[in-house]
Amino acid sequence: MYLVYKPGGSEEPKRWKYNPRKLMSAEREKLERLTDRNYSEFTKDVVAGNSLCRRALLFVYLKRDHPTTRFEDVDFAWDELTLEYSKGELVEIRAQVAETVTGEKAATVLAKLDEQIAEAYEDPDDEGKAKLPVAD
Repeated sequence: MYLVYKPGGSEEPKRWKYNPRKLMSAEREKLERLTDRNYSEFTKDVVAGNSLCRRALLFVYLKRDHPTTRFEDVDFAWDELTLEYSKGELVEIRAQVAETVTGEKAATVLAKLDEQIAEAYEDPDDEGKAKLPVAD
């Protein structure tokens, strides 16, 4: 999964690979303090669209690039920050849907997933089987 930030006026978005299993302990603890959630809840809420969790996550990634960034300074319009599944993750989701959903609903969902897979960003450094972005 990718955290994609495109502030108003920028030509190209900034894209960070978001793998909750790869964040450092200090970053995870900071996210827990900022959002008042344990890390497992935080990762689920990020995917679900919780604004505070997404802001905290953006803060962590911006701080990596700009160490003096403060949480209070992180502000964005909703359409400037998105989460995008990687091509590998979408393929994994499609396989799960194909195994569990049947009938007309399956055909509709699979067709939509096929469109998303065709348009998804593919990281040349991706290795192996994709895992969904939730920390267990």
